[in-house]
Amino acid sequence: MDMLQVRGNKIVNQHGQDIRLRGTCIGGWMNMENFINGYPGAVHSLREAFEREIGPAKTAFWFESFLDHFFNEDDVRFIRFLGATAIRIPFNYRHFEDDARPFKYLESGFRRLDRAIRWCTRHGLYVILDLHAVQGWQNPDWHSDNASNYAQFWQHPHFQDRFVALWQELARRYKGNPTVAGYNVMNEPVTHRGAFNRNPYTAAPVMTDWKAINRVYRRVVKAIRAIDPAHIIFLEGDDYSRLFSGLDAPFAPNLVYSSHNYMTPGQPAGQYPGRIQGVQWDKARVASEFTACEGFRFARKHSVPLWVGEFGSIFNGPAREIPDRCRALDDQIAVMDERGVHWTTWTYKDVGVMGWVSPDPASAYMQAIGPSLRAKRRLHAEGWGYLAPAPVEKLVDQMGKMIATAVADPEQAAPCHHWHMKKAFLCTYVAGILQTPFARAFKGMSEARIDKTLASWEVSSCKQDKTQLAVLKKHLELEKQ
Repeated sequence: MDMLQVRGNKIVNQHGQDIRLRGTCIGGWMNMENFINGYPGAVHSLREAFEREIGPAKTAFWFESFLDHFFNEDDVRFIRFLGATAIRIPFNYRHFEDDARPFKYLESGFRRLDRAIRWCTRHGLYVILDLHAVQGWQNPDWHSDNASNYAQFWQHPHFQDRFVALWQELARRYKGNPTVAGYNVMNEPVTHRGAFNRNPYTAAPVMTDWKAINRVYRRVVKAIRAIDPAHIIFLEGDDYSRLFSGLDAPFAPNLVYSSHNYMTPGQPAGQYPGRIQGVQWDKARVASEFTACEGFRFARKHSVPLWVGEFGSIFNGPAREIPDRCRALDDQIAVMDERGVHWTTWTYKDVGVMGWVSPDPASAYMQAIGPSLRAKRRLHAEGWGYLAPAPVEKLVDQMGKMIATAVADPEQAAPCHHWHMKKAFLCTYVAGILQTPFARAFKGMSEARIDKTLASWEVSSCKQDKTQLAVLKKHLELEKQ
């Protein structure tokens, strides 16, 4: 493995040769996510539910066993065999620091991350370290392990101090390690204030706090560079890695910028190529949308590399649409490859939403969580993936219309209220009360049975999404040629 560096708009190895980072994210491992792993709500409150139902000792065993089975050297071997050159490892700060003992670091988290990096060294796979869930929450969503809908990080110096200190500790430990491609310092920041201030259904502007994000980015880059001057640092755009217009121009060497690009044709929305939501979608439209996005424009303006850290198609919609989602994925990768963009798909492994591989539906794990999973989907207590129409959505829609009528604000249309109520009520409150039944599914199990159940996540036991993998393998193999 060679230490990677930025040269102009390229990522190169020690010999000056171009390196293309292509692969996937190991979402749901060191940062569990509800739609990936099948549980409802946020993971830190899920763990509390487990402790109430099966006790602290078995809870600790459950989560350690899960980590052992979800991702191990067999997964690294499989990903590398498909032709990937890199993986992104998202992690939760809670693996490295306890809220009750801030600035004191947990060796258990570093041992597990060290082991994963050694596997990748052995198989020639670069690793991007991604702090996915930050102290105080950098965004209001489940993927930052947020059960409150409030991103407190941006207003509290204490959380920012802990964030910077953790990156200093990571830099001390991985300085000089060539398997580590670089540091993705923060996943999907959201600086605009309030619990429900993003409006996806109107033209109302997002009130991004550019001063806050630029200040934090400059501070953490300076702190890392004082310890580790060599590794690449990856910086994401604001508002879920979509907005870049107010970011400072590249202010230090070895910076790569990262956007996340989930496009309409990747959603369960209809035929592709074809007319989706009133718009004709084909490869030309995908290319037009991608080159118009702020991340691409920022990278071109400043002649720096662009890495699309997350994108992908959702495959748990109507079965008839799976070929459409594969064609959309194929075109999106081709558009990025043609423009020299680095990429990692979201995500490698999940319960059948968008992963490369998934536990067998007949497996012990899927059978154990089946009732809870069905209840969660019936109540739409999840923020991602395809959810079939359900009566609860009609009730939320009616409430949205009632609120819109009473408020009479043209910038707050009924669909906006619907979206925010679903997030606050269904995906937070209802998801929270569903955590106890989920944990109770493992009550009475011996440690041996828990381990056997969680072994359903072993890649050798999982089902491969062969249609998706055929698309990915085609592009990954082209990279080898």
